[in-house]
Amino acid sequence: MLTGTLTAGKVVSHLGLLVLGFLVGVAGALVQGAWFPGGLLLALLAVGGLCYGGRVLTGGRTGAAVGGVGWLLAVLLLALNRPEGDFLFEAGIGANVFMLGGMVVVVICATLVRNPQPNGRDSRLGS
Repeated sequence: MLTGTLTAGKVVSHLGLLVLGFLVGVAGALVQGAWFPGGLLLALLAVGGLCYGGRVLTGGRTGAAVGGVGWLLAVLLLALNRPEGDFLFEAGIGANVFMLGGMVVVVICATLVRNPQPNGRDSRLGS
């Protein structure tokens, strides 16, 4: 649920995060299989960086969720079989860990309890 006013800046930042999420999904799909296991770790770190950065950029959970939706769209489209019988993901543990691990990372980033404080202090303690 969106809170506050919907501005042009919010719309542009969310659309940018959607496109960036799609690009991170495509790049991660290519890297995770090429440089296993380092590429898998790099791809999952990229998803985490995208979602956490989107959360900090937008100041809310929707930034992480929108980036995750873009990533998920890319992964789902690349996981489909083509008419020739080809597909991008090979049958193996790496592709499964990339897909499921990426979804876990997106959910964790999108459901963090609160945003980080700009000055590094916890606002509940009042210090």
